[in-house]
Amino acid sequence: MLQHRRARRDGDEAAPGQVRFDAADWAWEFLRRNADYAADWRRSVPRHLPCLTLTDGTRLLRLPRRFPLAERWGLLAFTDPVLGARDAPVFWHARALKRVVRLRARPPREGDKEPPNLLADFRVERHAVIDPDGLALVLLKGRGIHVAIELHDLSVLTRRFHPVFELERLSDLADQTELLKRLHRFMASETAPPETSFFGGDERLRQALLALDESLNGKTYRQIATTIFGAKMVADEWQGPSQFLKDRTRRLVAKGTELMKGGYRDLLG
Repeated sequence: MLQHRRARRDGDEAAPGQVRFDAADWAWEFLRRNADYAADWRRSVPRHLPCLTLTDGTRLLRLPRRFPLAERWGLLAFTDPVLGARDAPVFWHARALKRVVRLRARPPREGDKEPPNLLADFRVERHAVIDPDGLALVLLKGRGIHVAIELHDLSVLTRRFHPVFELERLSDLADQTELLKRLHRFMASETAPPETSFFGGDERLRQALLALDESLNGKTYRQIATTIFGAKMVADEWQGPSQFLKDRTRRLVAKGTELMKGGYRDLLG
């Protein structure tokens, strides 16, 4: 029960005026409440892998081997479920993220018209993981959105480079164009307003998370509704002729449960 209370406070960070969660943050908040995930994490060896911070602030994890049990949940490695999205980097598998930018680095050459880039030029959070095959995946997070970059050259993590972006299929052109636009905005010095998740808005996810926490803590639908909508609204409407508030509360509990049990993957796409 303590874990669910702590988790609720973490989810409330997405409230207006605070740090906006992106889709990957929301996915983790629902996954970490899953009792089966927590059981798999407790059985994992080791439970914690050392995460380094590079001089430019990038968080880096190098995997000594694959972790198939974590991959079942869409992760490259386990993250402690007690920790919220703002407390620890979560290393999602590229297959779970689905939309990934593939980047090859060209070293700077004399006569280049454009200056070379550094990973730190993306002025947002950067979480990098190197898999056992030497392939790096970097998750850039900021302004309520995220972009995953698959690197085919580890020098990008510390050296200047000219990016060469790869497109596997023409059918990916629209998605890749949108991701590249986001990358360009991440390099802007001015603070841009956060973007709204394509999934349908942070408020519904926040309410679903609250409903899930209250449900896991054994609260009744009326108690859940009071937590989400306030005592006055519940007192005015719960026993009235309309079933709207009761139905809405049930739907939020059902949605939160669905997201916890696997629907979180839809948030990552």
